Amino acid sequence: MPRKKRQANRKNKNKKKTEESLSWVVTGIVLILVAILALLRFGWLGKELANLLRLLIGDSYLLGGAFLAILGLVMLIYGQPPRFGFKRTSGLTLAYLGLLYILASRFFNVRSVHSEFLPAFKNVIFEELARANVTVSVGGGWIGSFLYGIFYQLLGQIGGLCLAVLNIISGILMFFDVKFRSLVAAFQKISRSFIRQSKDGAGQLKEKYSEYREKQKKDPNNREKLTDSWRDSEEVKPEKKTRQEKAEKQAAKPSLPEIQVAEQHPDPPVTHSLELDEPPKPRSQAEDDQKMILADQQVDHGLDKSTVSYDDNYQFPPLSLLKAVQASDQSSDKDKIKQNTAILEETFKSFGVEVNVKKAILGPTITRYEVQPAVGVKVSRIVNLADDLALALAAKDIRIEAPIPGKPYIGIEVPNQKAQSVAFKDAMEHQDQKAKDHPLMVPLGKDVIGQIISADLTKMPHLLVAGSTGSGKSVAINTILTSILMKARPDEVKLVLIDPKMVELSVYSGVPHLMIPVVTDSRLASKALKKVVDEMERRYKLFAAGSVRNMGEYNRKVAENNKDTSRPVMEPLPYILVVVDELSDLMMVGGHDVENSIVRLGQMARAAGIHMILATQRPSVDVITGLIKANVPSRISFAVSSGVDSRTILDQVGAEKLLGRGDMLYLPIGASKPDRIQGAYIDVDEVEAVVDWVKGQQSAEYDEKMIPQAGDDDESSDDDVDDEYYQQAVDLVRRQQSASTSMLQRRFRIGYNRAARLIDELEEHGVVGPPEGSKPRKVLLPPEGQEE
Repeated sequence: MPRKKRQANRKNKNKKKTEESLSWVVTGIVLILVAILALLRFGWLGKELANLLRLLIGDSYLLGGAFLAILGLVMLIYGQPPRFGFKRTSGLTLAYLGLLYILASRFFNVRSVHSEFLPAFKNVIFEELARANVTVSVGGGWIGSFLYGIFYQLLGQIGGLCLAVLNIISGILMFFDVKFRSLVAAFQKISRSFIRQSKDGAGQLKEKYSEYREKQKKDPNNREKLTDSWRDSEEVKPEKKTRQEKAEKQAAKPSLPEIQVAEQHPDPPVTHSLELDEPPKPRSQAEDDQKMILADQQVDHGLDKSTVSYDDNYQFPPLSLLKAVQASDQSSDKDKIKQNTAILEETFKSFGVEVNVKKAILGPTITRYEVQPAVGVKVSRIVNLADDLALALAAKDIRIEAPIPGKPYIGIEVPNQKAQSVAFKDAMEHQDQKAKDHPLMVPLGKDVIGQIISADLTKMPHLLVAGSTGSGKSVAINTILTSILMKARPDEVKLVLIDPKMVELSVYSGVPHLMIPVVTDSRLASKALKKVVDEMERRYKLFAAGSVRNMGEYNRKVAENNKDTSRPVMEPLPYILVVVDELSDLMMVGGHDVENSIVRLGQMARAAGIHMILATQRPSVDVITGLIKANVPSRISFAVSSGVDSRTILDQVGAEKLLGRGDMLYLPIGASKPDRIQGAYIDVDEVEAVVDWVKGQQSAEYDEKMIPQAGDDDESSDDDVDDEYYQQAVDLVRRQQSASTSMLQRRFRIGYNRAARLIDELEEHGVVGPPEGSKPRKVLLPPEGQEE
């Protein structure tokens, strides 16, 4: 009987062990399945299991899932859970709690949450559970948020992080059963061995060096070789000095003697000879200077030199006159980056387009997602999905840049929920040093990556600005003009402001940088442009006399001339910036004359130091003609109403997708694709403060001969026609008593364009009447011999 009882007890124990082992095996299988579903996020169940893990341990759910998989695998193999012991378990718990605390700290810092941590965490995780998404960061889960709420109040931000790091280090040491004393001993042992090896190596190197020096001393040939190079160098040094002295003497010789010889013995007349015995005498620098001085005295300078006075104590306006813009909270846009990345990839996948979102850049106004298409995917397929992507992202509109210049990616630009304004003060402070020193390098704003973009007006050389009402066009012009006022003296840059609307540029009236008063009459604007053309031609006469090619070379020669007190003082030429705020009004009043002046300035004014900024809110082909576009290569486009207007200003679509309020596309000269920039913002109070400061420094002195007058062109209107056939055309139509383009073509054997211009000039001067369809024009003058 006792034996049977023992066997029965043994069977019962084995049966219990088997059942326990089986239950552990089943538990291990369940844990492995849960870990696989949660880690790989298969379907709705996998995402919800992942969110349940994130509810407890937050963003470390991948680490937790891997631990569950390992735990389940041990249970499946051995039929029992692993036994770590109290010390290892405590160490693992301490290290993991420290990690959860660090994740929670990062989560709340990004969202700027400083109280009520658990409710803030619950709002995020419950939203993820409701949508079955695993996109937004949840920090350290409920455990990490609970610990953060306790220790943040007790120890603060830095103290809590220090405690978490200490827990991680202590937990790792406890888990691996490593004592701190053994660590210190190991470190001491390694440092001692390193010091000993360093000393041994230094001793061996010293011995080898001493042996090498002894060998060199014993061998006389080597000693001579070593010393010869030093001797040679010492002998060469005086030779270099004498050559420099000779060069300086030769360079100093021609300056004074050549001028004296030119004064005592004037140059004989130039005769063309084929004799080879006596080569022609080279032109000297002094001769060019004398010619430039004579031409400078003969050419009309407009404003009298004696009346031009500049204050040597002129001070630039300080940055304290400008205001700083308060930064907007873009934390919601940061949190949406991961979510939008997943939406983009899923949307492309649903259309059968395989892409990979490589990078996302949060800019002031938009977020650019850099997408790399798979091999074999056409760029056009991605561009054609713009509307579908905007629908999936619930965005107002998106712009696709395909490809990004210099990168093998396609840029998808999505508007931010909260736009970040760019202060003009910030743009002025963070310009590079070169841009700060140059008077015509103006800050435009910030690009997508947050860099300040500056435009050099001297390299543009002319700028065309277009945009609908409220898009930021006038603010951009104010930033350019205010930047010039803050960096340029009145003798460095002169302004010609044309404002037919009479409201935008009137605030600059009276600043000393103005060459003429602000022009507000559209009829006088074309005459003002003609005056600028005359100034350009006057400058080219000075350049030709001085044998220089541009204004920079001319001003350098002027500076060299003024250093010599025996020569007459010459005035350097300033830059001239012409700003037209509304080009369409000028084209309606005097389109032909305005276009001619703009085209001439666009073709030739760069070397003369004259630059233009043309702004319009109606970028149509009748305002921005082909000739104007060809001669104004740099463009800025703000938000426009249609893709046709975008093609007119930029020769490509894209500006119709801009957001307004300073969002611009900047296409400088030579660029193939425009850059997207958030323009710097400056309000009227800042502009008035800078203008008042400049007015307080110096009063305006206008060039009287540059000011357009109402009767400038009336007296000489008949003399403006420069066509040699004009007078013959007048005589012809008076004899024939009819006028048509084809008649002038046949009689004078000229082209259609020239004949049409002659007809227009005849109509303008009252010789013929307006067109009457297909009939010849009426001649308004009587035939010759019948005049009363």
